[in-house]
Amino acid sequence: MSLARLREEVYELHMELPKYELVVWTMGNISARDPGTGLIVIKPSGIRFEHLTPDNMVVVNLQGEVVEGSLKPSSDTASHCYIYREMPQINGVVHTHSRYATAFAALGKPIPCFLTGMADECGGEIPCGGFALIGGEEIGREVVNCLADSRSPAAILRNHGVFSVGQSAEAAVKAAVMAEDSARTSWLALQLSSLGSPIPLAQEDLDRLHYRYTNVYGQ
Repeated sequence: MSLARLREEVYELHMELPKYELVVWTMGNISARDPGTGLIVIKPSGIRFEHLTPDNMVVVNLQGEVVEGSLKPSSDTASHCYIYREMPQINGVVHTHSRYATAFAALGKPIPCFLTGMADECGGEIPCGGFALIGGEEIGREVVNCLADSRSPAAILRNHGVFSVGQSAEAAVKAAVMAEDSARTSWLALQLSSLGSPIPLAQEDLDRLHYRYTNVYGQ
């Protein structure tokens, strides 16, 4: 894929984030790696979503150095690059502050898995990593460590928000959407405690559901 087309794709995917209410104002970002060159297209820093265009997307190398673009790249660029370097199978990274998932992050708790839809996508709970400050590679390290022992394509970081990954940027966006949907249903179930506790899925069922979804489901 040409860098021009990748800029278009990353721009179009950014438009999905406010559509699904995963971001507000300038918060959140998407990046995509071109497997051929290793170059990364990422959102510029501090630009409102309605002001984004394909042309103002920034191209950086794996060390986060700007290759193309007149604007500064996202403040999360170093962490995106760290994730790509440590997870060579990944070509898309998304960061959001979606409300329900981030509420679990405020508690420093993983998002529990009560429903088959979440088992399909994540294979179990969405893990919660530790706290890390913005600006360097520290967040990326937490994401990589958090996902190393999980089948989930998404993680939450304490006091921060959601990071999701995928073999493509579109897959990473899907994971971010599904993480928020899962967090919302889990949160709602926990509010019904007067009627009883949410029923966890057995590990065997989690395994079978996730396998079916990733190996059998779809065309």
